[in-house]
Amino acid sequence: MTSTDSGATYAAAGVDIEAGDRAVELMKQWVKKTNRPEVVGGLGGFAGLFDISALKRYERPLLASATDGVGTKVALAAAMDKHDTIGHDLVGMVVDDLVVCGAEPLFMTDYICVGKVHPERVAQIVKGIAEGCVLAGCALVGGETAEHPGLLGPDEYDVAGAGTGVVEADALLGAERVRAGDVVIAMAASGLHSNGYSLVRHVLLNEAGWKLDREVAEFGRTLGEELLEPTRIYSLDCLALARATEIHAFSHVTGGGLAANLARVIPENLHARLDRGTWTPLPVFQTVATVGKMQTLEIEKTLNMGIGMVAVVPPESVDVVLAILEDRGVEAWLLGDIVARDAEHEAGAALYGSYAN
Repeated sequence: MTSTDSGATYAAAGVDIEAGDRAVELMKQWVKKTNRPEVVGGLGGFAGLFDISALKRYERPLLASATDGVGTKVALAAAMDKHDTIGHDLVGMVVDDLVVCGAEPLFMTDYICVGKVHPERVAQIVKGIAEGCVLAGCALVGGETAEHPGLLGPDEYDVAGAGTGVVEADALLGAERVRAGDVVIAMAASGLHSNGYSLVRHVLLNEAGWKLDREVAEFGRTLGEELLEPTRIYSLDCLALARATEIHAFSHVTGGGLAANLARVIPENLHARLDRGTWTPLPVFQTVATVGKMQTLEIEKTLNMGIGMVAVVPPESVDVVLAILEDRGVEAWLLGDIVARDAEHEAGAALYGSYAN
């Protein structure tokens, strides 16, 4: 070997450090928008810093943590070359798991794994994450963008995130508070949110052969636009409810569907009766069911059917909850009630009746 031989380089192996640095510079403007007073330092350190001295006002603060991704919805964002909403979905999946126990989301970190760093694309993903954090009231304190050539194609990527929140111990929400006679209130979803996309893609794209640019009259827009509709973020709405009146539990409706997720906050001696006749699922759910020739119970096990969050409250809180949600622009309605478990009602939750037309 002579002195003129350059040898192997990281760039030749497919990793572009300069592109990564440019992506960081482009995303800084978006991350800055999420700052809370407790954030210490800026983007670029080895760890994000958050001043928790504010927690001294708590009697017994409990830290809550959650992590999630957005599943195969990223494949649709890549196919449509639209990357500024998928981060919004990521935030919704994380912070709305935190708020279920009554925790205020404090901060998030993200992980973006790409086959090749396209700085502008990464910045668009982070833009969506930052906008979601603003809607959730939490800070984006850091993250990681990893380039994995050979593992992912040049235009492929995945996203994940983790969040931390805090709740006063005696304000912790959950199954321990739920009682027979409680009322179940539904909060409308914006669409599919970020669950069940493997099923939706299989039914509409693979089996039916629909294209993402197909105009669908029932949606009033293209299929792709419908499928990329961002996840609704409920965290500030739920916190507003918990501060204003008595709440016993929340349930974030994600993978597994409405009944299975609500069952996670129902005590073993109780049962949640949910009335399908109280709402009409959005057209996208009806379309998937019709095109896929799916049985009602099968699709309900996978998709949210138009309900993204559920509150379980005592009867005296119902009017306050509905009024607050209306003021905040969240469509909500009485979905069902909590009864004692008996021979007719097994533990958990179940849907009864038929959907409204």
